[in-house]
Amino acid sequence: MTVEANANANGDTGTDTGAGTEVPGPAGLPLLGSLLDLRSDSLGTYLRAQHQHGDLVRITAGPPGMRAELYCVFSPEGAQQVLASDAARFRKDNRFYQEVRESFGNGLLTSQDEDYLRQRRLVQPLFTRRRVDGYAEAIAAETRSVIEAWGDALDGVVDVSDEMAHLALRAVARILFGTDVEATADVVAECFPVITDYVLRRGYSPATIPRHWPTPGNRRAAAALDELYGVCDRIIGERRRGATGTAAGAGAGAGSVAPGEDLLTLLAAAKSSDDGEFDTSELRDQVLIFLLAGHETTATSLCFALHLLSLHPEQQDRARAEVSRVLGDRTPEAADLERLPYLTQVLKEAMRLYPAAPVIGRKAVAATRIGEHTVPAGADVIIAPWVTHRHPAYWPDPDRFDPERFTPEAEAERPRYAWFPFGGGPRACIGQHFSMLESVIALAMILRAYEFEAVDTEVPVGAGITLRTTGPARCRIRRADTPDAPDTP
Repeated sequence: MTVEANANANGDTGTDTGAGTEVPGPAGLPLLGSLLDLRSDSLGTYLRAQHQHGDLVRITAGPPGMRAELYCVFSPEGAQQVLASDAARFRKDNRFYQEVRESFGNGLLTSQDEDYLRQRRLVQPLFTRRRVDGYAEAIAAETRSVIEAWGDALDGVVDVSDEMAHLALRAVARILFGTDVEATADVVAECFPVITDYVLRRGYSPATIPRHWPTPGNRRAAAALDELYGVCDRIIGERRRGATGTAAGAGAGAGSVAPGEDLLTLLAAAKSSDDGEFDTSELRDQVLIFLLAGHETTATSLCFALHLLSLHPEQQDRARAEVSRVLGDRTPEAADLERLPYLTQVLKEAMRLYPAAPVIGRKAVAATRIGEHTVPAGADVIIAPWVTHRHPAYWPDPDRFDPERFTPEAEAERPRYAWFPFGGGPRACIGQHFSMLESVIALAMILRAYEFEAVDTEVPVGAGITLRTTGPARCRIRRADTPDAPDTP
């Protein structure tokens, strides 16, 4: 989940608004600019723009009278300026965030100003390292269920994109809702794709019709939202009535979240003398954002970690050997994150090549100098981890999979924003530790149980609300020499 915060600009960074030189960019077509390129392959378009025009590029898209201008910032220093040092000059006021806000609510991902600061203060205590570490057992239990189900995989082939989406959704739903996971996971899996596709179409179209018009697309999205809101509101109502015994996990088996410790119960109880508490609609907004950001991002990281390891057997064997040496047959726990450095490097390299948030948008509210150029007030600004993570000045042979890039020594030599899959600055992802905890535990257990060989050597991707696969990511699996098993009594 990538959630960021508004803040005052620090010092004088970026406040020189001199005209500078004209921002370079592709010419595009006379009538449509680069619209067709962005629609067919936005990530490739941004990457080519950096290669051909540099670290600040202006891309125009759309017909005259409806034309958009995108100012694309590709350098680590520029990303740091937009997300951190000059964060107050770049807001989430663009059209895309408005569409996300109208569908998924005004939660941490989309709120701004005092709304955001109040929400962050109420939510922050629920995401301390100690509290998040308490969810390790639930993550392990959901991972074990996937491992067991793979024993019946047809022809020994699984699509790791679908399977990791299933795992990540069930894990975050269990942590949010306790034993109500069964009542929510299927609804979310059915409704989210309808809603996210609707948001994308509206967010990137030159013009949109009102949401209340009874078109087929509007009606499908409204029905999906009604169903999703309904299940969330029902469970929230139960929490408000104090029905935490059964709903939050009483009587549940191993791996369940302890009674009263599921995230929804904690959110419902969050309050302070200054910030009050969340009302029912605010609770739903937070839940929907956590469901969206908390499962799609982790699913992407796990999917591509397995895909890349399936293409690189030597690195796969090394990661599996580390897991076997550190864990033996026991279930991983939170303290094992520091004991599995190579596995963590694998995940970081997967997140470099396939960042779950490949593009981050902002609206410039004041003219700001970035490098040699000035971004004008009112401009739509793009920061692209997809491009910065492949910047040849910081990543030699950038398309090569190499977990050694993330040794402590190598990391210390790079700028802070050469790698930022969790965003950065005062609105950096509140769930970063949760995502790493889930990813390391799940990947460790899966690698201990199975060996992977790629069936699909290339997996096409596109930029949605998060990075999405646009084709299968199939792997052939077979039992590893060190099978995963529950702890021995």
